[in-house]
Amino acid sequence: MDTSTTPGIEFRNVTVAGNGGAVILDDFTLTADRGEVVALLGPSGAGKTTALRAVAGFVAPTRGSIHLGGKDVTGLPPRRRGLGMVVQSYALFPHMSIADNVGYGLRARGIPRRDVRPRVAEALDMVGMAAFADRLPRTLSGGQQQRVAIARALAPRPEVLLFDEPLSALDQQLRQGMMAELARLHRELPDVTMLYVTHGQNEALTLADRIAVMADSRLVEFGTAAQLYRDPSAEFTARFLGASNVLPCIALTRNTAAMTAAPGQVLNVSIDAARGAAVSLSVRPHRVRVLSATEHATNVLPMEVDDIQWRGATHLISGTVHGEPFSVETLELRDLPAIGQTIGVGFEPDDVTVLGATRARVAARTDGSATPSVSRADLAAQPVGVIS
Repeated sequence: MDTSTTPGIEFRNVTVAGNGGAVILDDFTLTADRGEVVALLGPSGAGKTTALRAVAGFVAPTRGSIHLGGKDVTGLPPRRRGLGMVVQSYALFPHMSIADNVGYGLRARGIPRRDVRPRVAEALDMVGMAAFADRLPRTLSGGQQQRVAIARALAPRPEVLLFDEPLSALDQQLRQGMMAELARLHRELPDVTMLYVTHGQNEALTLADRIAVMADSRLVEFGTAAQLYRDPSAEFTARFLGASNVLPCIALTRNTAAMTAAPGQVLNVSIDAARGAAVSLSVRPHRVRVLSATEHATNVLPMEVDDIQWRGATHLISGTVHGEPFSVETLELRDLPAIGQTIGVGFEPDDVTVLGATRARVAARTDGSATPSVSRADLAAQPVGVIS
């Protein structure tokens, strides 16, 4: 078998049911290429950890099969699957030295004693913990303990590594450092396939080659981080990955859509959908501008301000547009609007993704005509405040 083209992990229509018969992973099909990092991303209860545990052999599929390196391992016990696993709790033996913790899995696999020491040293060196081999876990920080847990998973030289929210117990600064370490390991281990469970969007966007967005025990969407962030096809993906404003609309022509909540609010977009089709427009908060009296935008909306959060370099302004939740992330403003004030916000057609239409990406108009520029003066019938 040509292992260079054999997928690292394959889920084939995998369904897992709980003790009461409730489905906790539903008809899950996904392929992770050899050497690829795939993140399973979703809220609690989405089925992420169940999928990971099915690969590890800790839960048995009710239906479907799991393949590692082209081999069906559905019926194999965990110890015969040849993989490594890192969990959020570190799971280190407190009475053992760091070296003994890392070597434990090797000894359990029957690796000859003469080979254990160099393999332990190699693994600890890979995670920058070689100087701590004789220490006990309680003398290490959380980040250092997680490095040891990763070294223990690496020591058997597995072809598949499983990560179950490995950074969730760390503070933000340590988490950033560990993400950099994991990214480095990925570069240094190009043949190791990694399946990474997380509910942290930053981890998924930073580490993963591809992301599987999950919800309600099912796969919602699967693609590269750039694809899912810039051109999501599902509303759940748009809202969950990076956050987005989603405006329900009705297609009027190939170039316009009217908001469902306010039919008189017509937006200039390019939509490959039949007249009257229900679509949703997705625009990221950082692509929306708060308009001054002299600024122009193709699409201008009245936004009622409900909340303002200062985030250092930016302000996040939250509110509603015609009753729909809406937010703007803008560079720090000197003059902030008041809570309850209605302001003008705007965006361009290229900043929008159309959900529920044949073509996902909104582009310039396709009929060759110029898209009209709408200024704050055009909102005279809808009084809004001015941000100076």
